[in-house]
Amino acid sequence: MQRTPVQAYGQWLANTPDNWPQEARHSAFRELIDQIGVTVPGTREPAARIAAKVVSAWGTGSSAAAGQRNRLAAPWAALVNGTAGHALDFDDNFDPSKSHATTVLYPAILALAEQEGSRGAACIDAYICGLQIIGKIGQGVNPYHRDRGWHATATLGAMGAAAACARLLQLDEQQAAYALSLSTSMAAGFMSQFGTMAKPLHAGLAAKAGVMAACLARAGLDASMNTFDSEIGLNRLMVGPDYEALRDGLTAPDHGHTMTFETTNVGEPLLITEHAFRVKRFPNCGASHRALDGLLILREQHGFSADDVFRIDITLPQVHVNNLMYHDPQDPLQAKFSFEYALGTALLTGDFTLADFTQEAVMRPEVKSLYPLIHLHGVDALEGACPTEVKVTLHNGQIHETVRTMPLGSKATPFTDAQYWSKFESCTAPYMNEMDLQGLKAALMDFSDLKNIATMTDFLARKFAEPS
Repeated sequence: MQRTPVQAYGQWLANTPDNWPQEARHSAFRELIDQIGVTVPGTREPAARIAAKVVSAWGTGSSAAAGQRNRLAAPWAALVNGTAGHALDFDDNFDPSKSHATTVLYPAILALAEQEGSRGAACIDAYICGLQIIGKIGQGVNPYHRDRGWHATATLGAMGAAAACARLLQLDEQQAAYALSLSTSMAAGFMSQFGTMAKPLHAGLAAKAGVMAACLARAGLDASMNTFDSEIGLNRLMVGPDYEALRDGLTAPDHGHTMTFETTNVGEPLLITEHAFRVKRFPNCGASHRALDGLLILREQHGFSADDVFRIDITLPQVHVNNLMYHDPQDPLQAKFSFEYALGTALLTGDFTLADFTQEAVMRPEVKSLYPLIHLHGVDALEGACPTEVKVTLHNGQIHETVRTMPLGSKATPFTDAQYWSKFESCTAPYMNEMDLQGLKAALMDFSDLKNIATMTDFLARKFAEPS
């Protein structure tokens, strides 16, 4: 009998050997550095504080919740850490799934690994496997799943986390398939929540779902093998009744988005090396990053200031325009989804950092006065077929232009190891004393050799400082 996608992915998770190329292991390690780095300041954000306060009242356990001394049960630690990791929108993007994959996968893996007493190397292996499955599922339903308003970090993230946790628990084929199927019953999240605290909570909920689905499957809870591809499966329910017409009409799809589930060569190509990540230079929605890179490059090359600019024209995929829906943001959460705020701030200051996401910063009149200069021209085309064009017209009539196909930090122009560590230290240093910071960094550097990952997570189970 032909295997369903759920069965094929379960079989792959159970039987694939842990013999990944060094490039894949190193990439997984670098995303761990990035994720831990953005999680530390994320713990101070309102969404993460509220999540931690609520679940902490439900009992303690074996897993670290970043920024607090009391450990929690693994699902609750995954929820807290996933929310904190996504709270600043500074975590990476993964194109095959159109999601923030790492801020779901690692919180789930680390929380469960503490419960199980797992080695660091097992966590790296689980991450590579979880990323492969979230990517394969994403290629089966994207681009339209994401483009029609589903927040893939929440929906596909639950499935990726379940895959990673199934691998960590070394579930057999049937159990791993059950874990994936069960996760679809916990997969939800709409893009209409962008600009609110619910958006980062989506990552936490998906991480929690992965832990729960894998543990329930291990305990014997069964589920359908037809939840991905059937008349009432993921593809038709979370894309639409026109799924087949959309699939058959695709030409030159981006990021492997064929809208078919690969069931024969599940492990090929290896997505962590084939696609890599979009590691963020700026702490806001990644749909703005090609435009931000372009504007800052032109500003540096030609030396103009905000006073010199007559207008800025950005031609870009319409889906990028849709992602940043706040044209006059009123608070830091809305500002993370505003082209006007991102470009206005970058034009005024020559940078765009965490310091730009306070209430006072968002309401600066000198930034708001630049909004009318910014003109967005959306193109109804796939991202790969439509690069972002940045055109700056000065009062003196000079015109400066550039075209960006991928942002800095992507596979085309990846960050160096030194840049990963620089971002990590800039994120964590305001919140951790020097001894704890260096201890955390040393544990991370040795992560793959740790016999128990609590050696690293002990440094997260601390009360972090409030930055000045």
